[in-house]
Amino acid sequence: MAGHFSLEGRVALVTGGGQGIGEAICRRLSAAGAKVAVFDQDAEKAQKVAREIDGLPVAGDVTSETDMIRALSLVTLLGPLDILVNNAGITGKSAATWELDRAEFERVLQVNLVAPFCWCRAVLPGMLQRRYGRIVNIASIAGKEGNPMLGPYSASKAGLIGLTKSMAKEVAGQGDITINSVSPAVIATPILKGLPQRTIDYMVSRIPMGRVGTPEEVAAVVHFLVSSEASFTTGQCYDISGGRATY
Repeated sequence: MAGHFSLEGRVALVTGGGQGIGEAICRRLSAAGAKVAVFDQDAEKAQKVAREIDGLPVAGDVTSETDMIRALSLVTLLGPLDILVNNAGITGKSAATWELDRAEFERVLQVNLVAPFCWCRAVLPGMLQRRYGRIVNIASIAGKEGNPMLGPYSASKAGLIGLTKSMAKEVAGQGDITINSVSPAVIATPILKGLPQRTIDYMVSRIPMGRVGTPEEVAAVVHFLVSSEASFTTGQCYDISGGRATY
């Protein structure tokens, strides 16, 4: 994928890169010329995607600091990390707030919010030193509007959007470093298999286009945001929602 938005010479790491949106992002960035580390808790899926894009497979738990440190150390085999995409996430249990326990709430936040914070904290010093970097956090339209029966998920994604804006302001003006988020609506990924049909139907009914999105459509927006051309775009939340969100 030559021409505009080329990522030749760039090194990227994508969490949750073994399937769904993460896999599509890995393939898109690789096609644009980046060397991609595919991080996923499923070693076989990470290896399959990495093999097909000539990338680096890294298996691990996104919430484990030990696994994170090991992953970032392995990435140095490709070169200094230029691009981080915090994509790994879970929806958690679909239930009303009063039917959930604290452990479930905290589990979702650990994966969807605390983990991205830790990964950003780990990679930003190097980006600041080199005065270049791109971070994209995969949030959700639920973080803006709140989806019923998905309170922990909605809260975690709202927090991720806020964290993104805060960090972006902290590094603005310290080189060419941008931090953005994207908020997809319903996307056709394996994560939908864990949700009741009534929840999926509700979410689709809120989309003016009347359909679910594709992982490739999300990957296209991420590609732009991690390119060198997107140098004046930071602290933003880009919706990929088929018209559901207009703010």
